[in-house]
Amino acid sequence: MTTLSPKQRIWFIVNMIPSGNVLAYGKVADLAGLPGRARYVSKALKEAPEHLNLPWHRVINSQGKISFKLNTLHFQNQQERLKSEGIEVNKGKISLSKFEWKPDMATLVLSLPF
Repeated sequence: MTTLSPKQRIWFIVNMIPSGNVLAYGKVADLAGLPGRARYVSKALKEAPEHLNLPWHRVINSQGKISFKLNTLHFQNQQERLKSEGIEVNKGKISLSKFEWKPDMATLVLSLPF
């Protein structure tokens, strides 16, 4: 079994989120084996090496919203990336019932190296 650091586990999960889907920070933390560490997910994404080319834009807050302040450059960037994948964004809000990634157990068991 591969030993990955907590940040590497987060990066692995974020990289698994399929195009056209989103996942909340807290759910990323849960899947990475770090329950209750949603803020740590944000920190790990900020510190991710650029060469990983993570789909960070697919991670949103638990209310289904983009976490950046409305109309900032970061907000606009994330919104445009999500829209380019077919995700409907209305004033920074995404429908979790429609776009949340819900991996099945087989996908997780067969994919996770931790």
